[in-house]
Amino acid sequence: MKNYKIAVIEGDGIGREVVPEGIRVLEAAGRRFDLSFSWEHFDWSCETYLKTGRMMPADGLDQLRPYDAIYLGAVGYPGVPDHISLWGLLIPIRRGFREYVNLRPARLLEGITSPLSGRKPGEIDFVIVRENSEGEYSEVGGRLNRNSENDMAVQETVFTRRACDRIITYAFELARKRKKHVTSATKSNGIVYTMPFWDERFAAISKQYPDVKADQFHIDILTAHFVAHPDWFDVVVGSNLFGDILSDLGAAVVGSMGLAPSANLNPEREYPSLFEPVHGSAPDIAGKGIANPVAQIWSGAMMLRHLGEERAAHAVEQAIFKVLAASAVRTRDIGGKAGTREMGEAISAEVSADATVSTR
Repeated sequence: MKNYKIAVIEGDGIGREVVPEGIRVLEAAGRRFDLSFSWEHFDWSCETYLKTGRMMPADGLDQLRPYDAIYLGAVGYPGVPDHISLWGLLIPIRRGFREYVNLRPARLLEGITSPLSGRKPGEIDFVIVRENSEGEYSEVGGRLNRNSENDMAVQETVFTRRACDRIITYAFELARKRKKHVTSATKSNGIVYTMPFWDERFAAISKQYPDVKADQFHIDILTAHFVAHPDWFDVVVGSNLFGDILSDLGAAVVGSMGLAPSANLNPEREYPSLFEPVHGSAPDIAGKGIANPVAQIWSGAMMLRHLGEERAAHAVEQAIFKVLAASAVRTRDIGGKAGTREMGEAISAEVSADATVSTR
């Protein structure tokens, strides 16, 4: 039996509610596919920050380094500024472990109604590939003349050839395994240096993939096309900021933020990768037991796939799809009354019950 060491950070808000359901489903997959998991829980959160002044200890990355993967719930809670919670935990992990690929699928599933009129299951199926290490989310900049009439802030954007090339290459390689179409998100008509540079690197990399269709849109019209023509897209690659924004829009057009998983990947596997839902800590519903755990569970399937356990990953995904398509168990965000645990138990039971799933 193969054992995986997984670092678990439930974090804040609904993270503490959805992570146990993700673990429940992964354990069911483990029993079925002869896998075991050693879960190590790290109580790093905004609550930790309020007690200690840090989101995680100074040696946090050293503590996480020996693990095969990191399974995270959510970060952020009222009373702690968002830039403190994000830059104190998630971004140091992403950058310290060179998780330069942020992968976020958006797929309209059977049993889910899109807010876009007339869209049917299967019509929307794309993946956002977000550059996760630099871009608009740099640490270059500062503040001058605080609390005066001359108060000002400067934030620099950093684009390097190495980072652009590796994320665009990843997008083309992924597209070869899907529908062979890559779309680049840009804004080179208004952002005069970094975005033309991004366009240059996209054009150069695309020449290496003549079998893959390549196109690009300015970010403003691209968001409009996500709403009007979501069926146009396969793999969409963008900078840190553009990829972040498009990810939430992608989740919205397929029915719920509660259905949006993600992975922060170190493709070279030099360091552990991190898997988390897109939805955030949702403090407005935290503690009520009503959060949708599907994004957390689906993130667990992405973790299994990254670990090389394709059959187990496929089984978890198929269990999600079957429960959403045919079960009466539905959380409030998708039109039902079920609670977080009830949804997790239904998917876990489906993983255990269906012993005939084969890989695609």
